[in-house]
Amino acid sequence: MKTILLSILFVYLFMMLGYLAKRLFHEDISTKTLTLVSIYFLQPFVTIWGFSTAKLHTEHIYVPLIYFGIILILLLPTVFLAKFICTDPKGRSIFTIAGFVGNTGNIGIPLGIALFGEASVIYTTLINIANVLVVYIIGVYIYSRGNFSIKDSLFHIIKIPIIPASIVAILINIYEIPIGTQIEEFFKMGAYAGIVLQLFLLGTFLQDIHIKELHPALMLGTLSQKFIFTPLVTALVLRFTDLPLIVQGIILMEMMVPLAVANINLASLYDCKPKDVTSLILLSTLLFIPVLFILSWIIESYYL
Repeated sequence: MKTILLSILFVYLFMMLGYLAKRLFHEDISTKTLTLVSIYFLQPFVTIWGFSTAKLHTEHIYVPLIYFGIILILLLPTVFLAKFICTDPKGRSIFTIAGFVGNTGNIGIPLGIALFGEASVIYTTLINIANVLVVYIIGVYIYSRGNFSIKDSLFHIIKIPIIPASIVAILINIYEIPIGTQIEEFFKMGAYAGIVLQLFLLGTFLQDIHIKELHPALMLGTLSQKFIFTPLVTALVLRFTDLPLIVQGIILMEMMVPLAVANINLASLYDCKPKDVTSLILLSTLLFIPVLFILSWIIESYYL
């Protein structure tokens, strides 16, 4: 629990630094510039470093595939429901994808260590990387669809550098290509810089946020999807797998972490109501505190 509390403390610390910076310097702090630096320069470092933390084995690949499968099962009815939840294309885009882009890295990895021990790291790392692919393939397409055509949205996926970076990182891991300790440290520094910038960026958006302005249907729909429907469907799907209980518990935990800051990157990049997305991230992070105690009880009772 101490690890969890410290992780959340640091998350809020960097968020507050971003909030104070935006409040003090106003328009001199450009959220657009921060978004571009994060997506096009620092996020590839996060991906490559993530793959370097553990050696991939065949049995590990099954876990992110289950993760992908659960998201696809939930995504289809969500696309249908979005038409009733929101009338404008941008709102539908947010409802469709925001709840599936969880904070599997900054919160998921340390939370896994706290609940399951260091044996969880290989699984939480793989799920985090799978989540990155969800963000920068499905997420890029859906968020950009709020303003762009299908053709342009598909082109935006190709433009995101994290995809080729992931391919390179996978090849390095599989073929055990030596990259040297100094280069590993270089990627690690870039990854930590990317994580910090993500949280700082969230804080800059918080400066102008008014939760009362958030569309009630969008708020209730997204948060219900994240903390009610997604865990229920995940638990049901996992019952039909042969995965060890501890691995099932790790997947359930990762599906319940609050919304990721990466949602802001894409919402800002494609002008898809970034302030609304920031409000949802803030609310999901606050709600996750009481949810965490329920999650801990479920995992201790059924998965350990």
